[in-house]
Amino acid sequence: MLKSTFKCTTLVAAGLFAATTVSAADVYGPYPVTVKGYEGDKTDSVSYSGQIARHVLHDSLKALASKGNGENAAELEAQMLSYFNGSDEDLPIIAPVSKDGFPVKQETVNAISSGKNISGKFYNGLMPAWPGAQSGKDVVLSMISKAAASEGGYDAENGYDWGQLISKYTMGAMMYNQSVDNYLDEKLDADQKPNDAPYSEGAAYTGKEHVWDEGFGYWGAPAHALSLTPAQAYAVAKQSDLAAADANGDGVVDLKSEYVFGPAYYAAGADNSGTKTTTYLPDIMRAFVSGRELITSAGGEALTDAQRSELKAYAATIESNWEKVLAEATFKYAGSVYADIAALEEAEGEDKAKAYRNYVKHWGELKGFAMALQTGRNNLGETAVELNNLIGFGPVTLDNSYVTGIDADGNFERKRRATWSEYQLSMLQVQALLADKIGVAARANDKTSALTDLADKLGAISNAETD
Repeated sequence: MLKSTFKCTTLVAAGLFAATTVSAADVYGPYPVTVKGYEGDKTDSVSYSGQIARHVLHDSLKALASKGNGENAAELEAQMLSYFNGSDEDLPIIAPVSKDGFPVKQETVNAISSGKNISGKFYNGLMPAWPGAQSGKDVVLSMISKAAASEGGYDAENGYDWGQLISKYTMGAMMYNQSVDNYLDEKLDADQKPNDAPYSEGAAYTGKEHVWDEGFGYWGAPAHALSLTPAQAYAVAKQSDLAAADANGDGVVDLKSEYVFGPAYYAAGADNSGTKTTTYLPDIMRAFVSGRELITSAGGEALTDAQRSELKAYAATIESNWEKVLAEATFKYAGSVYADIAALEEAEGEDKAKAYRNYVKHWGELKGFAMALQTGRNNLGETAVELNNLIGFGPVTLDNSYVTGIDADGNFERKRRATWSEYQLSMLQVQALLADKIGVAARANDKTSALTDLADKLGAISNAETD
């Protein structure tokens, strides 16, 4: 975990994005029905409620991950699996729910869309970032089981915050993967879901209209996101700005079109932190809006090669910026873990326990986002290998051991040890790697200025020990 072949020289300079203006037309929908021969009564062809239902299933699953008490493991795991696998029952929304000053319109998942699940849309390739050489879906199922058996979703011994791991990983393994590696990838080809036919019999939307809508739904932004500043979008996700959320002024927040879910929230967070030079949220949102307007303009006819080429260019903009959003979050939490270690070394007694809990939380966010990065269409290759080596299967724990694998019974093994300073160096190397290979520009919690001094210090210690 702590031996890296990556050498930090100079960090890639961040580029500045051009400022954009917002007009009333820059809202995702409504768009007219263009299906030839449509005989229904719908006037709006936009449909992505199934994806919003999956965001709600994810948010509810994360909330449940902290409900273990040591005695309710079987019951809690069954409940968590009902949100992951779907249920014949109309599941109550556990998160997000109404709070003072921020009323939410829907109270059950089926009020958004029925028959939905996470499992059927989950990345199922190999996930080498987690011990056991497991498939992507097996990894999250194991996490759910461990969360249910834990106290409050927390495993102090091995350093795991299950809610953070499950949530951040799913933001890649479902939302990101489904959008960029499915709907905005092969389904844009001419022979799949053509624009001169309804998506399904009787549908009010064409094949390409619905494919694009579904990709947008996984992004998790409100239809009016281009009218929001990053700070406002962030506040909507925190349920602290009803005025910004309530686009139609009816006094409640419609989760289908007015709320900010995970991926869009982290884009807004990146734009509103660090260097404040990025425009991930508006850049992705504008590409989605422009792509949908292009499809609508075809008037229910098959897209020409030129139109599909333009559409794929919008999809490429979405994918490249979304990848950076995940990388920015990974970068941010590597900096948090670095700072947490410094706090841990100074703390004593109860303060040390609190500092360690913060450290484990931030590590879970770091690891989850690092795993999410590896679920897209792009093969990160050596960058992923390096990232996994630096972060490891688990953080350095209070006895300086860390998880190195799992045994035949599924128990975690901790067969190696590292110093806090060594793991801090790994966190700085994670940040340098992401800056160099992916080009993160917001760079919240940037600690890379300490990289050279810490590397020199550890090198001097190592040399002294071998003299």
